[in-house]
Amino acid sequence: MQIFMNHKSGYVSIIGKPNVGKSTLMNALVGEKISIISPKVQTTRHRIMGILSKPEYQLVFSDTPGIIEPKYKLHGSMMDFVNQSLQDADVVLFITDNSDDNPENEAIYERLKLIKLPLIVLVNKIDLIGDNQKVEEKITYIKSKVSNASYVIPVSALNKFGLDSAMSTLMQFIPEGPSYFPDDQLTDKSERFVASEIIREKIMMRYKEEIPYSVQVDVVEFKEDEKIIRISAEIYVMRDSQKMILIGKGGSALKNVGIAARRDLERFFDKQVFLQTFVKVKENWRDSDKLLKQFGYKEDK
Repeated sequence: MQIFMNHKSGYVSIIGKPNVGKSTLMNALVGEKISIISPKVQTTRHRIMGILSKPEYQLVFSDTPGIIEPKYKLHGSMMDFVNQSLQDADVVLFITDNSDDNPENEAIYERLKLIKLPLIVLVNKIDLIGDNQKVEEKITYIKSKVSNASYVIPVSALNKFGLDSAMSTLMQFIPEGPSYFPDDQLTDKSERFVASEIIREKIMMRYKEEIPYSVQVDVVEFKEDEKIIRISAEIYVMRDSQKMILIGKGGSALKNVGIAARRDLERFFDKQVFLQTFVKVKENWRDSDKLLKQFGYKEDK
């Protein structure tokens, strides 16, 4: 135990409703873009760990899907990821903003009261809330709803405001111990997973209506040579009409997705990337146990 004296390490679960800024927060805290981001809800579908290593500590953040009532088996798996993140957490960060003051949130507040771990509430997007008085009113409101919260802290993850305060508060609850991961590791996810998420982000950003929520990206080939990475990805949609929209006239829409994705892939991997994409139709993949296992949403039992 002596050799770990003064070194802290712990797991931090980031939870909240969709689109409150969980992924933006984790990326800001880790200092790298680990989780993809889009203005659309349900962008995050997995539990994605972002690892922050310093000489004095290692924090393993878990970015999780937004809390929803499941409509598909996919949604059920997403909520399983949220629950799993709470099982091994040392601290829970609940993220909220000014958009969620409605009756349906009462169920979430009741669930938060059952959490026995240290619970910190971050009121995000305070730059959009208004003046200091409105921010204070929001904090008072949250304290009345989440009485077991150890702290309620106003932040803006996008503008990196209040994150130093959040970090220093968080560290109060992190136990002493050795690192869980090598110091140069940024995430628990594979390179294939990172590549698939970058491609899916570009689709989320470029298409409207049902397309972003009907799409799944599966990287079927990832070959790294000395100077280039060759990636082959299959993009699944649920209907032929969605396939036509995704590809676009003469393949132009899919080509633009590929160009944008390749740019980010090369930035992330710091190497030239050759990217191939193929669009396939799999009806109702969101309710298929077989396909959900293939895509990493369910484990074999």
